[in-house]
Amino acid sequence: MYILATEAEFSLARVSVPAACSAIEVNCSQPTQPALLEALTPVFNLSAIRPVMNMTTPTNVSIFFTLYGILGVDEKAQLLSTYLWLHYWWMNEFISWDPVQCGTSRISLPVKKFWVPDIVINEFMDENTAPSVPYMYVYNDGSVHDSHPVKVVSSCNLDIYTFPFDIQNCTFTFNSYIHFAMDIKIFLGKHADDITEHSKSVMTTMGEWQLLDITSHKYTEGVEDGFYIDELKFHIRVRRRPTLYVVNLLIPSCFLITVDLFSFLLPPQNVDRSSFKMTLILGYTVFLLIMNDLLPITGNTIPLMNVFFSLCLALMVTSLLETIFITNLLCGSADFSPVPQWIRVLVLQILGRLVFMPLKTKEPRDSDMKPMAGLAQLPEESGPAVEGKALQELRSLGKDLQAIRLQVEQQLGRSQSSEEWIQVGFIIDRLLFGFYILFVTVSFITIIIIWSNAYSQ
Repeated sequence: MYILATEAEFSLARVSVPAACSAIEVNCSQPTQPALLEALTPVFNLSAIRPVMNMTTPTNVSIFFTLYGILGVDEKAQLLSTYLWLHYWWMNEFISWDPVQCGTSRISLPVKKFWVPDIVINEFMDENTAPSVPYMYVYNDGSVHDSHPVKVVSSCNLDIYTFPFDIQNCTFTFNSYIHFAMDIKIFLGKHADDITEHSKSVMTTMGEWQLLDITSHKYTEGVEDGFYIDELKFHIRVRRRPTLYVVNLLIPSCFLITVDLFSFLLPPQNVDRSSFKMTLILGYTVFLLIMNDLLPITGNTIPLMNVFFSLCLALMVTSLLETIFITNLLCGSADFSPVPQWIRVLVLQILGRLVFMPLKTKEPRDSDMKPMAGLAQLPEESGPAVEGKALQELRSLGKDLQAIRLQVEQQLGRSQSSEEWIQVGFIIDRLLFGFYILFVTVSFITIIIIWSNAYSQ
């Protein structure tokens, strides 16, 4: 499971010892592991000190890791959970033996018997729950290889504005906790591209997140005296797989908003459009409540998807209010006062032409009044002898028909003011329909572009 690096790959971990000093020579009585362990016993007593002959000599620690799994991201707490295989290499100048005399060039020994550098990850935010490895390899030339798994729960500044098409860049900073650079220096033990490729090949978790790349940055300090903490930073870029959210959130939401769009084709004078829209709003609200667990919760930024859902709900509510307004105009416009001049100019003339619904002027038809007026205004002759019975009946019939017509016009006929108010309602309805089409089109195009760009990276 662990990677065993060659001596050439970790040459940075080796330090040259002054000629006046020499490593403790380990002499084995026979080429067996018990004999080598017995010969190394004096070295075990030096585990409390940094393994250098000269205290001015820094211990060079080479570090690399393998990202074995991305366990999850907590947007609310701004945490990234990963599983790493960590590898540390350094030189122990107290150890040296002849591999021919001792029968081996390396031996695995308990970690607690040797000095171990206090390398930590600055972003660590929780306890390491990975299993501990009690052994490490010691080589005949003094190089030490410590390798162990780590479950890292690290802080990460998450930017979820483009959720679910977001790419996160998190940092692991390796440094000594108390030792300055004059004591411990940290180096990259493996090229960052090799770390990325190997991590992708061994990664077993195929969950929500996908590893893009791992880059490294060596912290350099301008101070020459060494009174600073040496650091090595790794930048891990991960991308969220958006398919789950597109299928479960975006597509159903677009379907519901499209249904509300086509509800404008229902004639408001014949169908109760408001009941249909109210049912649709209720269904959309229940849908958002059910899918609320899929949405990220954080106080840092508001995801663009949340804004999209809010706009969809706002458009649905606006269309319901507009339907109520039109229904009110259709039912009670006869009792309204005449349309104000500014509404006549802004809505009937400007917006009416914009939505291809210009105001149609209705000319009065004089022919409807002429027959009855002629009957009602027949000449009266003085004297009962001249006025015939038939003429009197016709005049009475004309008056009755005129009264009936005026009564019908008052009850069923629509005045010019009523027609203008109804026209205002239909123009607003057509205008909101156009806004709906524009919003749905722009939303679909934006989602497709962002989705394609996310997969192309």
